[in-house]
Amino acid sequence: MNVHAADPDMDDSAACHPMFSAVPSTVAFNKLRKRLVRQTRQAIEEFAMVRSGERWLVALSGGKDSYGLLALLLDLKWRGLLPVDLLACNLDQGQPNFPKHILPEFLTRHGIPHRIEYRDTYSVVTEKVPEGNTYCALCSRLRRGNLYRVAREEGCAALVLGHHREDILETFFMNLFHGGRLAGMPPKLLNDEGDVMVLRPLSLCAEADLARFAEAMEFPIIPCDLCGSQEGLQRNMMKAMLDDMERAMPGRKDTMIRALGNVRPSHLLDRRLFDFAALDGAIAPGISPDAV
Repeated sequence: MNVHAADPDMDDSAACHPMFSAVPSTVAFNKLRKRLVRQTRQAIEEFAMVRSGERWLVALSGGKDSYGLLALLLDLKWRGLLPVDLLACNLDQGQPNFPKHILPEFLTRHGIPHRIEYRDTYSVVTEKVPEGNTYCALCSRLRRGNLYRVAREEGCAALVLGHHREDILETFFMNLFHGGRLAGMPPKLLNDEGDVMVLRPLSLCAEADLARFAEAMEFPIIPCDLCGSQEGLQRNMMKAMLDDMERAMPGRKDTMIRALGNVRPSHLLDRRLFDFAALDGAIAPGISPDAV
């Protein structure tokens, strides 16, 4: 093992995964890379994602987030901090004008084990979704089902996705405003069949940082609008709301993501989480009723 393998703050580009061999040598990029590596490692450790020797299927769409996910996992693995095998997987869903050559060439050039899977889910989506509606929800469900199948075929214990901090917060507020429930995107989740773990190691990473990282790394980005469908209005509204809050009160997004891990069931209204009926009304001596 390289003598730097256990050093999470290593900057020596000569001792890194080949994907990082031509990265910028600026102080700004080194700080950005360190921050993303630290946050990814923190999420992996805090949410107990790793079982040594497992194989992970890393979903690669060609967007900035999934490229960043793959690069950061490879960075951690190269340093000896991620004892799992990684298999990158792109699901070609048959969207018109999809540039099929970009991802295989990128992965081959950097010596990254991968599988390109073709399933024409685009035709299914366009047939099932009424004209004028967005394709994203059904497209996502079909994509996830096929990725579970590939994970099983490849002997992968986990499907790893590139959802970041903003994705989780936007989902939380969509559920709050439109679904009538408190729920976001868990960083670790067992699928309904109980045989594939879903992991989100970028849960603590900011979308803006991932965008800057992707630009500096010069990833060949494939846009997510090839099918002509756009994200739903609700998610766009949540994104705009959160951005407005962050501009008015810098640091709010970090505070909110911490709040999702700091729940007080007795201070909510869910009777399934807290036994309100068992409270007898007695207050301990010396405690003010206003403090309860």
